[in-house]
Amino acid sequence: MMKRIKNINLGKTRNYLKFFLFLFLISINQSVVADSIGIIKLKILDKVSSKNTELEFKIGDTVNYKNLQIKVLKCKNSEFDDDPEITAYLQVIDLNKTNNDDVFVFNGWSFASSPSINPFDHPVYDLWIIECI
Repeated sequence: MMKRIKNINLGKTRNYLKFFLFLFLISINQSVVADSIGIIKLKILDKVSSKNTELEFKIGDTVNYKNLQIKVLKCKNSEFDDDPEITAYLQVIDLNKTNNDDVFVFNGWSFASSPSINPFDHPVYDLWIIECI
């Protein structure tokens, strides 16, 4: 009788583990799908002419703006924060540079609320994240 109760409890435990594993895999799959599609809005300031330009393009696409080549690999909106944070992984290449040692002008994460954490330093342009859609 005792062996039968242990087997029933073991079966229940296995079912609970399978259920939670299933929920975990579904949540991971949804976050991967959410990251792989979407649109980002960036604002670029031309420091010479003092003109702002807003760019909107798909995540993963490469966009040329004057002599900059911009690619956004990831863009995330924080979901659990009272003050939502927008973060994006950007790669920016200056097409006028011929020195192969400095491939990227910027290659890293950028934060919409605090761009000074990882600044985009360029003599002519400044770049900000506006939103991820």
